[in-house]
Amino acid sequence: MIKEDIGFREAGKFEETRYEKIHNVIFESSEEASFLIAQEIANLIQRKNELNEPCVLGLATGSSPIKVYEELVRMHKEEGLSFANVVTFNLDEYYPMDKNDIQSYYHFMHEHLFHHVNIHPENINIPDGQVSAEELQQYCIDYEMKIKSYGGLDFQLLGIGRTGHIGFNEPGSHVNSGTRSITLDHLTRIDAASSFLGIDNVPRKAITMGIGTVRNAKRIVLLGWGISKAGIIKKTIEGKVSSHVPATYLQEHDNTTFVLDTEASSELTRVKTPWLVKSCVWTDELKLKAVAWFK
Repeated sequence: MIKEDIGFREAGKFEETRYEKIHNVIFESSEEASFLIAQEIANLIQRKNELNEPCVLGLATGSSPIKVYEELVRMHKEEGLSFANVVTFNLDEYYPMDKNDIQSYYHFMHEHLFHHVNIHPENINIPDGQVSAEELQQYCIDYEMKIKSYGGLDFQLLGIGRTGHIGFNEPGSHVNSGTRSITLDHLTRIDAASSFLGIDNVPRKAITMGIGTVRNAKRIVLLGWGISKAGIIKKTIEGKVSSHVPATYLQEHDNTTFVLDTEASSELTRVKTPWLVKSCVWTDELKLKAVAWFK
């Protein structure tokens, strides 16, 4: 696990501070971090295979995990990593959404991972954006029960939205929420607008695993890349647990790691104002930063 992996700590930057409530590791690049996350997943798959047990993975979409999936595909093709014992549950899907639509998460997962590895099709679970409105509630209950039938998720991969959502659990989501239909926040829809060629084309609803579902995973790794995520990363790692920032619920999970690049970590206290948490070597750059901060 990353949390206990000495190699991960040596590769990235990890320093516990009184401000931080979630374990996190900072890397110079998302590519290096993605490689190591893929290695952890591969190790878990192999370990579960040796035990003759299914490896149950919770998977995310969006730009953040693409490099992780690319490395898993490479390991399958070049190193013989088998996905024959892997069962996957995706976090979410837009609703309504035809699975053959290029914007569907069904399409995304097959393009970036499933078409390139030897996973059994019956072991792939992605919320169905075409289920009828009348059947939707029962469908969500069944999705939740299917996850539980496998004993929960062994590993959950997450991204984070600017609203602090994980999956599509928008602000106001309850800590014990399960798989359900949800109305998307306007900011979430704005962020998706370019992919849909305009906000008017972005669905207003989605199906998502709940906060409770995610927090029942045995291991959680959240990816945070880029300057646009810096503000919400700080609120999540250093702020109070609140339904206004759903990702803060992960503070209460004892095996969660946030894996960040330098830009996404830039608002953390130990990065932005390190003199508040430790003694510093006062370089010219740090002096300028301090002067600007005191102003």
